[in-house]
Amino acid sequence: MSQWKQIQQLEIKYLEQVDYLYDDNFPMDIRQVLANWIESQDWDTAANYESMATVLLRNLLSQLERHCSQELNFLQRHNLKIINQQLQRKYKDNPQLMAGVISTCLREERRIISTACMQEQGNLSQGPLEKSMQNSEAMERQKNMDNRVAVIRSSVQMMDQAVKYLEDMQDDFDFRFKTLQSRDPVERNTKVMEQEVIRLQEMLNRLDFKRKEILSKMRDVIKEIELLMGSQLNPELMDWRRRQQIACIGGPLLTSLDQLQSWFTLMAQSLFQIKRQLDKLGELILKVTYESDPIPLQKPQMEEQVKFLIYHLIKSSLVVEKQPCMPTHPQKPLIIKTGVQFSTKVRLLVKLPEVDYQLKIKTTFDKDLPPGRVNRQFFILTNNTKVMDFEESSNGCLTVDFRHLNGEIKYKEINFLQQLKEKKVINGTKGNEGLLSVTEELHTLSFEANFSIQGISIDLETCSLPLVVISNVSQLPGGWASVMWYNLLTNEPRNMGFFGSPPRASWNQLSEVLGWQFFTFTGRGLNKEQLNMLGEKLLGQQVSHSDCQVSWSKFCKENILGKPFSFWMWLDSILELIKKHLLPIWNDNYIMGFVSKETERALLKDQEPGTFLLRFSESHLGGITFTWVEHNDNGEAKFISVEPYTKNRLSALPFADIIRNYKVMVDGVVPENPLKFLYPDIPKDEAFGRHYNSQQNKVFPYIPSMLVPMSTLDSTLPLCSSPEPPMTPGMFDMLNQQLRPFEIETAMNSPYPE
Repeated sequence: MSQWKQIQQLEIKYLEQVDYLYDDNFPMDIRQVLANWIESQDWDTAANYESMATVLLRNLLSQLERHCSQELNFLQRHNLKIINQQLQRKYKDNPQLMAGVISTCLREERRIISTACMQEQGNLSQGPLEKSMQNSEAMERQKNMDNRVAVIRSSVQMMDQAVKYLEDMQDDFDFRFKTLQSRDPVERNTKVMEQEVIRLQEMLNRLDFKRKEILSKMRDVIKEIELLMGSQLNPELMDWRRRQQIACIGGPLLTSLDQLQSWFTLMAQSLFQIKRQLDKLGELILKVTYESDPIPLQKPQMEEQVKFLIYHLIKSSLVVEKQPCMPTHPQKPLIIKTGVQFSTKVRLLVKLPEVDYQLKIKTTFDKDLPPGRVNRQFFILTNNTKVMDFEESSNGCLTVDFRHLNGEIKYKEINFLQQLKEKKVINGTKGNEGLLSVTEELHTLSFEANFSIQGISIDLETCSLPLVVISNVSQLPGGWASVMWYNLLTNEPRNMGFFGSPPRASWNQLSEVLGWQFFTFTGRGLNKEQLNMLGEKLLGQQVSHSDCQVSWSKFCKENILGKPFSFWMWLDSILELIKKHLLPIWNDNYIMGFVSKETERALLKDQEPGTFLLRFSESHLGGITFTWVEHNDNGEAKFISVEPYTKNRLSALPFADIIRNYKVMVDGVVPENPLKFLYPDIPKDEAFGRHYNSQQNKVFPYIPSMLVPMSTLDSTLPLCSSPEPPMTPGMFDMLNQQLRPFEIETAMNSPYPE
């Protein structure tokens, strides 16, 4: 079943999560009509290679045009044509961005499907961060916010009618009063005139009462807006910023701004409407005023309050919708490499005719950082000022996409230190002088604008989350570790000294984020057993790791005991290995992966001979090995592990073909494949058959060659001993004679004790 069909069968709560994924960058209409074709393309790879992304963009547009020509529904055909034009304009200069967007959507779909399946099976154990992103209290808050905003809008609209009614009352009073003034003085003492004066006094009393009533209602609405902004709107904005942080490190993508924009816009519309109503009241007192008139007494203070609220509402409405990210690494935002293109997007949450003009946004790197906070200084080569434009979408929001900055972050000074010295603070006291690496040095990208609206001058400013700037791709794993640690443990937007004394993370928090990494990069997360093994790897064997605290140094900087690499370097290398060489097998759930040698032997010892499982190497960076079980004549289980395969070796031969063709030669005897069943009892070909290289089964005009992965095993030595020497020339000649007519290119492996 296709991925899109699986999506359509999900419950409504999961479909709502899918809805968050799609916008004008990748409309759901395209996902629907080109579902099978989209799923058959390698968008992950295309996001890193411009030439491949260009071809895929061209093919996507071609597929879309073909579908348009066959579409019978006129409205659907019209919409698809418009989408086609939008995609061409948006991505013709940056096809990699399109590939990255589609790759992210497909990956998040897989995450949602996996989450739904796990919940159905009763195995879902959401971490504290994800629960906080999706709890029912948040939904209740949003409903409450919707209701309060609706009440405010209704009240303001009713005040419009009340002001109009007041104006009509005043016009009537003004007409009668001027008519009375124009009468002959002789007539003023008549009984009729006395009655008219009494009537005018009654009208003035009603007018005074109505003015006080309107001002009282206005004051109540202004107070409600102020209370709503302080108690709910600003916290909702902060909550969105936190959700964005979590999404940056692989968490749930609940980061749509449409709801916030609606609230900000409705609040701004209400405030500007009240401001116009106050202006109207100011016009009314120019015609009619009197002693103890409430308008001149109350209006100035209310005007200042409304201006203050407008200023702060609009000032807080400028947000970074998409954090800085290199198109070559769309899944690792907030890392910028010098000389490499990056993009970021800023959005104004207030949509008003008064601000629908060219608003210029200026970008600055490391604005107002304290002296000595960073040792490296950078600047942007290209134009750092851009104009905000209307996004061609239903919400018509004002945005500016800085993808054409070209990420050309360059060093301002040629000579600089690669490490920043800083005093670390331990338990409130200064500790030993430590070193902050380049990947622990944080930077920011600031965005500024200024404009005036109805006499109110507003300085807009926002900034990105802290960035890591690298100069070599080898620094990418360390940079990503810093991004994860920061956004996991703080919601402060500009804590630039964070790594001077980084806080510890609980294992519950950290394991959740590590699970997200596998979701993000591979489409499948880690189960409880795999996470427990990682906990043991990092923290040692314990009854429970839940309450354990992990230091930044232990996670990323200190080497694992007896190994020349840290825990994070080991885990990141496995992620890269899966993504580039093992993805189909990993997503089929055939790689047990994170399992200790003790557990491995316990699982295999009672299985049929030739039963094997796949696990990641604990001694090699980015290595995978397989272990199979055999039995002595007395029934004793024996375990054989092959030397780990790393990315260099897997580049020459797919892992599924290694499993299919693997041979072991014992004392020069014809080799055989010892791998029979994938644990627990799945026949090897049933598990991996669809991943075998089909080219080896085709008929060619030449005798085909076959790359055979092979180990030599001396039967006189105990299994899992030290590696044997390579096969001798004599052994190879004998093997070659026995297996002709095929030419065999041997890839030599030895049994390897991990």
